[in-house]
Amino acid sequence: MSPDISARVVGLKGGRTLGGFWLIYGIFRIIASIWMLSFTPVATVMFGALLNRVPNPYPLMSAFHFIYAGWIVLSAASGILGVLAGISLLAGVGASRILAVVAALLAVPFIPVGTMLGTYTLVIFVPRE
Repeated sequence: MSPDISARVVGLKGGRTLGGFWLIYGIFRIIASIWMLSFTPVATVMFGALLNRVPNPYPLMSAFHFIYAGWIVLSAASGILGVLAGISLLAGVGASRILAVVAALLAVPFIPVGTMLGTYTLVIFVPRE
């Protein structure tokens, strides 16, 4: 990392605010992951009710479980990295830029808050050269 980028991360005027936003977002993503995990049986029944006219619904149910598990894992990873990025931005650690960029890339698919926070973080921390 070049010295001018690390100085920009540590001396970022809104770094504490951005860190607070990442911390709050990360906590909500972890709660959403737990919520999705607890509603897995309900989601399975709801998706299965849509398949009553399909001749062979079993491959579709397997695909549903795979995709649903993927969204739970992505949500949990986004939340954990969001909390870590928030803590590192609040502390002003030099590695906060890398954590924030990775957290932003994982947060972009979660509309609308993850998209806004992730895009703003990428605009701030990705070098333009």
